[in-house]
Parts: sequence; C-alpha cells; structure tokens
Amino acid sequence: MLISDILRNKGSHVTMVDPDATLESLVTLLAEQRIGAAVVSHDGATLDGIISERDVVRALAEFGVAALSRTVHEVCTENVTVAAPSDRLEDLAAVMTEGRFRHVPIVVDGQVQGIVSIGDVVKGRMSELEAETEALTGYINSGG
Repeated sequence: MLISDILRNKGSHVTMVDPDATLESLVTLLAEQRIGAAVVSHDGATLDGIISERDVVRALAEFGVAALSRTVHEVCTENVTVAAPSDRLEDLAAVMTEGRFRHVPIVVDGQVQGIVSIGDVVKGRMSELEAETEALTGYINSGG
C-alpha cells in the first residue's frame, strides 16, 4: 500500500498553524480539531515545521504556564521527516517507529499535500492484512 492510498481514503486536509501563533492558541486548535499535531506554515502551503502535543508538554515542563505565551516557532520541530505519496506504507511505519514520532507531513514539490498519523498507518496495515487473509482463505477454499 502506498501513502497515496491512505490520503485517498482519509483526504488531504492538513491543519496548519502560523509560526507566530501562541501555544495557547495552538492548544485550543488541537483540542477543537481533536488532533495531536499541526503543520507549521507561514503561508498555508509550505512546511516550516511541525508541532505536536509532545512539544507542548516539553515546553510546559521547561517554562511552566508561561510556555502558553511562547510562539509556535519557539517550540516546534523544524527538522521534519517528510514522506511522498509514492512512498510505501510499511517503509513509513518503520521510519515512524524508529524516529518515535506519530505524524509525518506528505510533501510534493515543497507543498504540503497531507499528513499521516500513526493511527492512519495502523489502519492501513490492518486493511492490508485483512485483504491478505481474504485472499488466502479464498485460495484455500478453492482447493488451492
């Protein structure tokens, strides 16, 4: 399965946040959208970074409640691992597991085209396994 298959099923909507937004506004956005990360973008199209719940927790641990007045740019991850729609899902799963992160922006020609979460990866892998099981069952039932 390719990343493009995941995006076709889930859609390409990406929640983006301006680098100058405060963490307080980011926390509100994440809660309203019921998501764990947002792409940081100054223009709503290109990738400047990514910010996740983990980044917010680290900032709170370091700065206390004053962290909420810091900007997204001050806290976000700027060196972001990205993937392309043509990448294989199992390869992305390995990269996410090794890097211990849960969200990967999908980028084409410098433009953000989507985002894949670890939940999307698990769902995609489950679909693959179900299809394999059905194929094997069909083969066995047909007398193989």
